Amino acid sequence: MAIYAVGDIQGCYSSFRKLLDLVEFDDSNDKLWLVGDIVNRGPESLEMLRFVKQAGDAVVTVLGNHDLHLLMVDAGIARCQKGDTIQPILDAPDREELLSWLRQQRLFYCEDNYALVHAGLLPDWSVSRAAVLAREVEAALRHDDYRVIFSQLYGNEPNYWQDGWTGAERLRVIINAMTRMRICSKDGRMNFAFKGTFQDIPSGFFPWFDVPERVSQEKTIICGHWSALGLYVTDKLVALDSGCVWNGRLSTMRLEDRKVFQIHCDRTTATGCWQ
Repeated sequence: MAIYAVGDIQGCYSSFRKLLDLVEFDDSNDKLWLVGDIVNRGPESLEMLRFVKQAGDAVVTVLGNHDLHLLMVDAGIARCQKGDTIQPILDAPDREELLSWLRQQRLFYCEDNYALVHAGLLPDWSVSRAAVLAREVEAALRHDDYRVIFSQLYGNEPNYWQDGWTGAERLRVIINAMTRMRICSKDGRMNFAFKGTFQDIPSGFFPWFDVPERVSQEKTIICGHWSALGLYVTDKLVALDSGCVWNGRLSTMRLEDRKVFQIHCDRTTATGCWQ
């Protein structure tokens, strides 16, 4: 059995299938770990969501910011933005089934020496601590009153963690760190405006994974979200967002031998969102 960790797909289903063919993926024996953002901006979000749902135990996915955005739009909390390509999902006859399934997915996943998250972890969070915090958000997403909870989750503040946070503030910081963060200060204050490269990082901030004495170095973190960073692999980090949706590449790593496979992506015209 092989485990393949795959970077941000964002509705590029055709490219994703080409990558599976490249690695000769066997869904009866192999596993896929997806870093989140399986939908939006690419042309085949509906097809991608249906595939992951139907794949069952062959796929583990964590939620990314675009996946959460879809859920927020469905709940009436957010509006579609320019460039969104989620309307086919919202119009699909199996919409409710698909989105109910999506709400059940993890925010964070850990197995053996690896941990899977869309964006990152704050410096003071161990992997075990992050797993506990993620479960708080997962429980809220699965709650019967999830629409009420969703209405409180958008926002950039607070932009740092403290154990005393409760309610919506607490959940918001956890979500923002795990699905939106790229850089933060030594004391864990997040900067959500930044989307650039290493050379562009403002003074006083670090890539979240380079903060000195980051506690979660106990395991190798697999993540995505930062397309400007591209494929970036170190001993304790596997960052796999290589910008497929921006005509870049779709990347996967076979975890057993850490071999990387990539295909070039060619984004075609997508169906927009007009809701």
